[in-house]
Amino acid sequence: MGELLLWLILVIHISIPLRGCMLYNIGYLLVSHLMGSTKETIIASMQLVLLSIIASTVMLVASGAPPPTAASLAPCPKTCGEVNIWYPYGIGPGCFCQGFELTCDTTSKPLKLFLGNTTTQVVSLYPSGTVLASIMYTIPMIHGVDTYNLSWDSPGRNLNVETYNYLAFLGCGIGVYLFHPDTGNLVGHCTIKCASMEEMHMATEGGIFNGMGCCTVTFPVLFRGFRVTIVKSNETIPQPFDNITIKAFLTFRPYIFSIADLLSNKINASTVGASMAYLSTVIADEPNCPTARLDNKTQFACGSNNCIHVANGGYSCACLGNSDDGNPYLLDDCKQGCFAKRRFQLSCASNRTLIGRPPAKYEVTNISLDEGLLYVNKLSEFEDANTKYYGGSGYFGQQLIYGLEKSDLSEEYGVWKWSVTNLTCEDAKSKSAYACVSTNSECLDVTHGKLYIGYRCKCSLGFEGNPYVQNGCTDIDECSIPNYCDGTCYNFKGSYSCCPHGLAIGISSGFGVLALTLIAAILFKRWKRSTRKKIRRAYFRKNKGLLLEQLISSSNNVTPNTRIFSLEDLEKATNNFDSTRILGYGGHGTVYKGILSDQRVVAIKRSKIVEQSETDQFVNEVAILSQIIHRNVVTLFGCCLESEVPLLVYEFISNGTLHGLLHGDLSTNCLLTWDDRMRIALEAAGALAYLHSSAAMPIFHRDVKSTTTSIP
Repeated sequence: MGELLLWLILVIHISIPLRGCMLYNIGYLLVSHLMGSTKETIIASMQLVLLSIIASTVMLVASGAPPPTAASLAPCPKTCGEVNIWYPYGIGPGCFCQGFELTCDTTSKPLKLFLGNTTTQVVSLYPSGTVLASIMYTIPMIHGVDTYNLSWDSPGRNLNVETYNYLAFLGCGIGVYLFHPDTGNLVGHCTIKCASMEEMHMATEGGIFNGMGCCTVTFPVLFRGFRVTIVKSNETIPQPFDNITIKAFLTFRPYIFSIADLLSNKINASTVGASMAYLSTVIADEPNCPTARLDNKTQFACGSNNCIHVANGGYSCACLGNSDDGNPYLLDDCKQGCFAKRRFQLSCASNRTLIGRPPAKYEVTNISLDEGLLYVNKLSEFEDANTKYYGGSGYFGQQLIYGLEKSDLSEEYGVWKWSVTNLTCEDAKSKSAYACVSTNSECLDVTHGKLYIGYRCKCSLGFEGNPYVQNGCTDIDECSIPNYCDGTCYNFKGSYSCCPHGLAIGISSGFGVLALTLIAAILFKRWKRSTRKKIRRAYFRKNKGLLLEQLISSSNNVTPNTRIFSLEDLEKATNNFDSTRILGYGGHGTVYKGILSDQRVVAIKRSKIVEQSETDQFVNEVAILSQIIHRNVVTLFGCCLESEVPLLVYEFISNGTLHGLLHGDLSTNCLLTWDDRMRIALEAAGALAYLHSSAAMPIFHRDVKSTTTSIP
């Protein structure tokens, strides 16, 4: 027996550093193995256990023991009654982490699940570690006793009372005081009064919770437990409310007060339905996530390294990103989900589609990808979330924010808008995580009133499907939709065409008439052009154009720039002889300013109608004038004989005539000096002398005056 004691001391001594789940599991294995064994068997077994502990200690120091796998927990009980059991909670040796033991009461019908050896009933468990529990108290009033105390502590201090829970009290003439379980500081209080039955009915009509017969105390921060002191007041309580039993319960949803509950000596069925609260799991053997990861003396509880720091100390684990509802406390149990982000994760329970993590689950009745809408049911009854549903009018909006965790879902009664994330389309398109990945999809901004929520995706017009997956938007075949087109339907990618019956013949006829009209217009235009050419050619022959061509080509004295212009060239040069191009009028016709196709600026003289007898003389004069080359004589570039009256094309002189300088506005024109006047006279005389004596054929001007003298 001494050897046995020695081995026990060694085992305990070596086991001290092994905190957390591993020590507890090894302890269970040791005790269960020692029961009913002989001394030799016990010593041999303890030796094996000691070796196992030493090996485990070395592994812990080296790298920290990993969490268990789902396969290693296969023999463990998975349910108790209708409640599913998820690690780190468990029943039996090796099936739970220290502080998370559960007890299944097999004597009750139906079976009930409790936290350890406490009276706290577990109504539901979730893989994320959230616990839905029933915590309630009945306190009979004792004559002569004015103070009553009640308390609750989480087993192993591994559970937090979430701040959206509250304590509800039913009673009369009492004051309720809530104290912090660690500091002892007062953190909340409320007072309950009662009046006559008639006054109570009036004050609490509709289940109002207003301090008459009931009151509530909220939790300002996360608590691992609570301490409550109830003090009886000295006021007189009317019948039948004097010395009634005090009822207290922890809940998260609104309680509808009834006088029947107040008068009952226990918490009845209607109250039990309300007395459920959410508790969150905390791994309390380390103060935070970084310490838990670095401390090799304790087992890091998170199976996928997704650690969340808890405000009042410790940490919890979660499957983050788009992982499914795997167990974050098991090794590699968080698997890839079928949703882009966790806030879009749906689950199915009792033939209902739910959204949101516990406790914020809402029933989804329809989803419109095209409109970006989620249709939800707002239910008034809460039941076990594993099989049923919950909601509540005042609770609905509060839990939307909590359960969906900074979600980009905008709240509306019955209909929710969603966005991918709170980015503008312009910013989102520059990110690698841009969600509109399908071709033929587009980005839309999502707003809620004046509030900008973010962006979402939509298939382009004429396409349908899912814009959030590759090639998810496909063409809508409108022609395959019954009664969509009352006629002949033609489907195109992203569009379609519908020709009603009887309209096809009319359209064909219309196209035929249009085609004939176009052909007729083209033929008429060609005929008109041909006729115009014939007329111009006739004028050309009439105006001795062939003679002029012969004279120009045969004469060696004609300047190389002299040419016979077509009427079309001069019409383009003068914008069809527009009135804004007129430079002046003379006794023999009108002078226009023109710009030739080679960008030369010219003066075009359009004479008045002349007699046929003068035409031969005109041709001879053009031939003669084209031979003149003198710096003080305006150059003749050519003529046009395709019109009824021939046109002359001269060099353009930009400064006008001598008459304009002498008799124009002296304030805007330069005064001619005596030297300028003498120079003009000499140069004009020189030009006349050239025409009279030096030209190939003498030319007599006979119209020399200031209006025919141009100033360059």
